Amino acid sequence: MEVPKDLTSYVRVLKLASTPSWEEFSQVALIAGAGIAFVGFVGFLIFAIMTFLPGGV
Repeated sequence: MEVPKDLTSYVRVLKLASTPSWEEFSQVALIAGAGIAFVGFVGFLIFAIMTFLPGGV
């Protein structure tokens, strides 16, 4: 691992990066929130199925 070479590539990426617009940020936040809610819902369904089935935990 060459530290100077890695640092220059990181600096180059940071220079190219820009702050997202409010529309872009809110769209990404909405999609991420929907994904988190979906995973939670699937987890709840698995919990409910395991609870109500005979021999469930």
